[in-house]
Amino acid sequence: MVSDEMISHAFEEGFAAAAVIDPAQIDFDPAFRPYCQENLCGQYGVNYSCPPDCGSPEEMRQRILSHKKALVLQTIWEIPDLSDHAAIKKAKAAHNAAQIRLAKQFRSEGCPGFLVGASGCALCSPCAKAQGEPCRFPDYQYSCMSAYCIFVRKLADKCEMEYNLPEGLLAFFGMYVFD
Repeated sequence: MVSDEMISHAFEEGFAAAAVIDPAQIDFDPAFRPYCQENLCGQYGVNYSCPPDCGSPEEMRQRILSHKKALVLQTIWEIPDLSDHAAIKKAKAAHNAAQIRLAKQFRSEGCPGFLVGASGCALCSPCAKAQGEPCRFPDYQYSCMSAYCIFVRKLADKCEMEYNLPEGLLAFFGMYVFD
C-alpha cells in the first residue's frame, strides 16, 4: 500500500490531517515518562498498554524505530470547555476507534502494523490485567504517545499539522507504524 492511498483512507475515515514519515524523524524524550507515573489518567500499572507494563522508554522507542514508516494521524474536536472531561474522553475514544478501523483496513489490504493511540488502550474496561487475565485484543492493543515518550508538538511540526489551536478546539494525535 502506498503512502498516498493510506492518507486518502485516513481522510475518508474523518481524520483532519495525515502524513507519512520516517520513524527516524520522530523526536523521543524519556522526560515524558514521569507524566505517566503521575497517574492522572488512573491507568498506570493497571493497563497492559500503559507503563510500566508496556515497556521502558527505550524499548518503546526501539519498537517504533524498527519499522520503516509511520502514518501520523490527527483529529480536531470542538470542545468549548477543556474542563469537560467527559467530552474529551468521548473525543479520544472516537479518535482511537477511527484508528482501529484504519488499522483493520490496512491489514486486510496487506499492510501489517501497529497503533499508537491518543490515550492508553480502552478496548476492555477495565483492562484484562485487572482480572489477572491476558490481553483480550493483543493485535489491536495500543499504547499512547506519552507511553512512547513521543514529543508530539515536534511531530506535529514535522508533519505540518497544527498543534496549538484556537480556543474551543482540541487536537488528538496517533500513528499507524508499518513497513
